[in-house]
Amino acid sequence: MSVFSPVAQRGTTLIEVLIAMIVLAIGLLGMALLQVTSVQSNHSAYYRSQVTLLASDMADRMRANRTEALNDAYKFDFPVSSSDHSVSGTQAQKDIAQWLNTLALTLPEGTGQVEKADRLVTISVRWNDSRGRIKATDGTDSGPEIFVYRTEI
Repeated sequence: MSVFSPVAQRGTTLIEVLIAMIVLAIGLLGMALLQVTSVQSNHSAYYRSQVTLLASDMADRMRANRTEALNDAYKFDFPVSSSDHSVSGTQAQKDIAQWLNTLALTLPEGTGQVEKADRLVTISVRWNDSRGRIKATDGTDSGPEIFVYRTEI
């Protein structure tokens, strides 16, 4: 017969409680990181929705002024993002200035360009989506986002 009799364990030890708290903390940290990623993705999706509407807006402006659009009055390259474009001149110049001002006010560093080949129009919108973009695993940033919208006028 043994001199020592087994003692029944009652309750939990401090080590077990600390391990449970660490496991819980890691799980909560993971949930917080998922929430941050979700907010970033929603922010980026909001910008993409705005870009889609704005590109469609320029296409509609060109269709409304089809004669000038077919004569290349709406062709321009990416200017510097600014909301100070003068809204004056021909209808095409007014449309371009209003559209570029709206891009600059709606999107971070937002600007655009319009190219035309015969009746096919390519409307491109460029903006800085660094706040909403999910970072690459190697930490690199792919630069500005560019949305391309092609239509026929």
